[in-house]
Amino acid sequence: MNKKKQILKYLSLDILGSAFAWFFFNLYRKNSIESEIFGVAIPFEANLKFFLGLLFFVLFWVSLFGLVGFYHNPYHKSRLKEFGISITTTLIGSVVLFFILIIDDYVAFYHSYYHTLAAIFLLIFLLTYTPRAFITSQTIHRIHKQIIGFPTLIIGCGNKAQSLFNELNLEKISQGFNIIGFINPNSKKCTLPEDISIIGNLKDLPEIVSRHAIEEIILALDNDDPITINQIINSLTPLNLSIRAIPGMNDILLGRVKLSRIIGTTLVNVSFDLMPTWQANIKELLDYLFAIVGLVLSAPIAIVLALIIKFTSKGPIIFKQERIGQHGKPFKIYKFRSMYIDAEANGPALSNQIDPRVTPIGRFMRKTRLDEIPNFINVLKGEMSIVGPRPERKYYSDQIVKLAPHYLLLQKVKPGITSWGQVKYGYAENIEQMVERLKYDLLYLENISLYIDFKIMIYTILTIFKGKGV
Repeated sequence: MNKKKQILKYLSLDILGSAFAWFFFNLYRKNSIESEIFGVAIPFEANLKFFLGLLFFVLFWVSLFGLVGFYHNPYHKSRLKEFGISITTTLIGSVVLFFILIIDDYVAFYHSYYHTLAAIFLLIFLLTYTPRAFITSQTIHRIHKQIIGFPTLIIGCGNKAQSLFNELNLEKISQGFNIIGFINPNSKKCTLPEDISIIGNLKDLPEIVSRHAIEEIILALDNDDPITINQIINSLTPLNLSIRAIPGMNDILLGRVKLSRIIGTTLVNVSFDLMPTWQANIKELLDYLFAIVGLVLSAPIAIVLALIIKFTSKGPIIFKQERIGQHGKPFKIYKFRSMYIDAEANGPALSNQIDPRVTPIGRFMRKTRLDEIPNFINVLKGEMSIVGPRPERKYYSDQIVKLAPHYLLLQKVKPGITSWGQVKYGYAENIEQMVERLKYDLLYLENISLYIDFKIMIYTILTIFKGKGV
């Protein structure tokens, strides 16, 4: 099973399909629309204009299909959902192209506009959706026949776990779970038969997931204690896995169980996808765009600050420090140095408003957030976002987790240059304040959207001009 190869299949066929659609569309325009205008047959010519249009046309459709998520999770697709999204996406794209390419064309009759729009829609839909549907159907068939399987762990070692294991093994139409073993969720003795493999505890999860290339986790807990479930979810959050669970009776009675599969074992998706795919893709594109614009616009200020830092205190201009990023992955954050060198000779320490370790220019940069201009480099490297929870050092994140285990939920998303917590609360001077600020970042996760991101950016800009930082 090769995800990159599967994505390449979809991408290649969409490129070919949209290219053929452009060719047939131009034949239609020459033989029908233009011939109708001039009253004589207009021959098709593959000239420079045709090839430039071809390049734009293909890039437009491939970008649009990528934006809505056609190349995301290539082995986890629903044919019915893909059909509906294909119709909607193709219709929207056809209307956009109509106003970009067609609206200024001369036509003999007004109804020709409708025929042209219909031609774009039908050609693109038939020539891209049909091969895509074929690959998806072929892939689903191979999953059902257990030719394709996803390495899976079951968390649980009681009656539910055993019943689930037996039920999955008896499925005539496989869901693709290749059970590697079971994880004991606590220190209690397991009741599973000896021939069923218990391969570790929760603390062993990262190593087990890495060693077996695990893709799926199924929760099968006999104890529905919310505290236990929260602890498990917190430990799974940094691992970036697909998580499913057996629905309890309370979930069913409260209407929380939404079926996506009629046949087979009933499992509920525990989704970590906080934004719709198209919004997440737009957010990522805007991150790169804003980072480039931010670096260009701030270049004069950055040069002045760099010179002042260089000539007013010893040490490097750029300060580098390891922080914890998305899914618990460490990275080096870049900032303008705002402290004297050896500021943490006695160990890590948070800053405050009267911190003697901060240089005079550093105090100004912190008030205006200008010390974070180099963060744009982290955004271009894909390590940070423009908006997202501020990243912390492992030294502090470990302490926060002891007081607030749900802090790990922030690792679902990329850390940001600015955040709701930063806007509402500001910089934290101790662990208790970090925990207090955490509620705002959790609220951000619950309400994450492009709209919220834009509001946070606006308030951040106001903060910069008012100089309300630390």
